[in-house]
Amino acid sequence: MDWFGVRSVYRNQGSEELADAYDERIVLFQAEDFAGALVQAEAEAFEYAGLLGYEVLSCFQAYCLPEEPATGAEVFSLIRRSRLEPEAYVDHFFDTGEELQGQAE
Repeated sequence: MDWFGVRSVYRNQGSEELADAYDERIVLFQAEDFAGALVQAEAEAFEYAGLLGYEVLSCFQAYCLPEEPATGAEVFSLIRRSRLEPEAYVDHFFDTGEELQGQAE
């Protein structure tokens, strides 16, 4: 099995302090392939979002790590303020058409 870092994006829907904020994370998963990593990531994302009152956006990006990390470690997190709506936010920052990425089946 390989290790994958999966990036996910969330929109704040609870805290007034974080109004118009989006949260981006990369969390590690061990899986047979990209599809398996993405299935795990989606389940974890909804658990995380439920704890914080976030909306899970339909943006999951996976990367196969070349070395073995510690399981469950978050390797990236960024919170950005934006007045863009969810689809426009993902299109603007992550899905511009210029990314070199494949699609999981």
